[in-house]
Amino acid sequence: MCDYLVTSESVTEGHPDKVCDQISDGILDAYLTKDPNARVAVETMVSPGVVMIAGEVTSSEKVDVEDVARRILQSVGYTDEKKGMDYRTCMVLTNLNAQSADIARGVDGENQPVGTSTSLGAGDQGIMYGYACNETRSYMPLTAELAHKLAKRLADVRHQELLPWLYPDGKTQVTMRYSPEGKPLEITSIIVSAQHDDGIEYDYLRDAILNEVIHSVVDSGLISYHTKIHINPTGRFVTGGPAADVGLTGRKIMVDTYGGMGRHGGGAFSGKDPTKVDRSAAYMARYAAKNIVAAGLAERCEVSLAYAIGLPEPEAVTVNPFGTQRIPLNDLNRIVKEEFSFSVSQILEQLQLRRPQFLKTAAYGHFGREDQGFQWEKTDRTESLRKKAVTCISNIFI
Repeated sequence: MCDYLVTSESVTEGHPDKVCDQISDGILDAYLTKDPNARVAVETMVSPGVVMIAGEVTSSEKVDVEDVARRILQSVGYTDEKKGMDYRTCMVLTNLNAQSADIARGVDGENQPVGTSTSLGAGDQGIMYGYACNETRSYMPLTAELAHKLAKRLADVRHQELLPWLYPDGKTQVTMRYSPEGKPLEITSIIVSAQHDDGIEYDYLRDAILNEVIHSVVDSGLISYHTKIHINPTGRFVTGGPAADVGLTGRKIMVDTYGGMGRHGGGAFSGKDPTKVDRSAAYMARYAAKNIVAAGLAERCEVSLAYAIGLPEPEAVTVNPFGTQRIPLNDLNRIVKEEFSFSVSQILEQLQLRRPQFLKTAAYGHFGREDQGFQWEKTDRTESLRKKAVTCISNIFI
């Protein structure tokens, strides 16, 4: 056994892929505000001067999706073509159609066994993962938390005009050395790439980002003499946003989750209503994993859920504590299945997923955001889990 490295990255809200995630989730929220039962699967692509929105929507209400897209571009900061796009003059193309009748049939429960009470079926097959660890107060991997905080700070100093010469696009990355026991020891490298006005001198930019962004976010105790800090490694980042790179919804799935520490099922989240288990089951798996760790039943934990399209209950529920569990693994799996309901209908009810809240998830991660009021980030099941665990331990010694 030896030390090992873990790397996580994040991007700002102005990154082209994140712009697309926000537009897709902004449209989803707009529909859910008017129609909580709307079925939405919206994809967005941005390229120089163009926003393209396509997908499937079934709803009793109408939404001006072009207006949603332009308002999000404005809020992000794309107010001038020199920054990457102008929300007022860009072209917005839309192609939205109704949800496939075959998919709708499965979600509505029309193919469920005769004699059972009909409930929502999964909107697709797939395997979803949730992860939690006790490295941070948010139960997120430390590298992922720091990468998100650095990216959010980049946006904050721009919006607050502390560094008014910053433009919307940006990326961050943190690499940390861990002990063989899985404990974070020190940061080995930090990377911050920030889009900027053409007139800013590199040395000034580097010092400003070092002081206003990195030192304001990262605990100095994690930085050693050997830590490498790279700020705009190419020396210049003027052309950015959609003017530099095509953006697509769902292309930053590891940024959205755990930064590479936990597995990802492959399905993206943004633009999908909660009947799509790609999203809702991943939130539920995080909720279960976080409560397991918060209850002290494991130091880190991964919960996986597998679904078949049209069926209400998961095909598999698996708890993996990576050998850190404090009760027998069989008992841990059993009490998790007793404590949580993983049916599609129950997930939507338990996590309050019919209400508009998803635009807030579309930048800086879907997890570890305890200040946003997300139900899946609450640790309200810990006491019940502890009581069940005590019963398990007591039975061992009877």
